[in-house]
Amino acid sequence: MDYVSALVPPVVMAVFFIGLIVTIVKSQGGPNKGKEDAAVDAAIARAEAAQQQPTAGQV
Repeated sequence: MDYVSALVPPVVMAVFFIGLIVTIVKSQGGPNKGKEDAAVDAAIARAEAAQQQPTAGQV
């Protein structure tokens, strides 16, 4: 019976990990994908624009 108690924690963790991966994969895409992509693209564009603008102290 020692082998059963030794194998239970890794098996339980593996099951939860597989469930997590399945949930992540299933949540990719879908009806909100366009909105999420647009939000990320807008954030990247703002970051790049802020990086390219020189500040008053720069030469």
